[in-house]
Amino acid sequence: MRPLAILGGTFDPVHLGHLCVAWEAAEALDAEIALVPAHVPPHRPPPRATAAQRVALLEAALAGQDVLRLDTRELEREGPSYSVDTLAELRGEIGPDRPLLLLVGADAFAGLPRWNRWREIFGLAHVGVLTRPGEHPVLDPELADEIAPRRARVPAGPAGQVIPITVTALDISATAIRDLLAAGRMPRYLLPAGVVDRPGLLAPYTEVP
Repeated sequence: MRPLAILGGTFDPVHLGHLCVAWEAAEALDAEIALVPAHVPPHRPPPRATAAQRVALLEAALAGQDVLRLDTRELEREGPSYSVDTLAELRGEIGPDRPLLLLVGADAFAGLPRWNRWREIFGLAHVGVLTRPGEHPVLDPELADEIAPRRARVPAGPAGQVIPITVTALDISATAIRDLLAAGRMPRYLLPAGVVDRPGLLAPYTEVP
C-alpha cells in the first residue's frame, strides 16, 4: 500500500521551502502527502493569520497539482494541535496496515522528547526526518536510545521506524517573509506563484495589527 505522510506546521505563510521538502518526500517515499496546518501550535507563538486565511493560502499554493493535498483536521479540533492526536485519528481512518509517516525537520526531530506523548508516535507511524546535506543535530541520550533500533533506509510495515529523507537546503523563513511583507516588500521568489498571483491573500502580513 502506498504510504501516507503528513507535514505539519503553522504555514504562516506557506512558502516554497515547505512545498519543496513535501514534494521531495513524496518522490522519495512514493507517498501521498498531506499538509496539516496547526490550530494551536504547542511549541511556538500563535500564527499571525487566522485559520481561514492560512487555508486560503494553502489552497492557492497547492492548486494545479495532485501530489500534495491539504488536511484541515487540526484546525477543526479544539485545543493544542498535538501530532500524536492527529496520527491516532489518521491511523483509525486508514486502518492498521497502511504505512503512515510523520515528516519533521531534523532540528524539530532533535526536540522530540519535548513533544506530548512522543513515544506513542512510534506505535502509530514512522518518522521521516527531513535532513539537509551537512545537517547533523545533536540528539539527547533519551532520544538517541529510543531510535537506535528504529533507524531504517525505507519504511517497512505500518509504523515504528525512523527514516532519513535528504532534502534540498532552501533557507527560507516564514518569519523573514512576514518581516518583508510588513516592510512593504514582495518576497516573490520565496512564495508559491499561486499566492503571489493573489496578493490579497497576504493581507494578514501587510496590515498593521
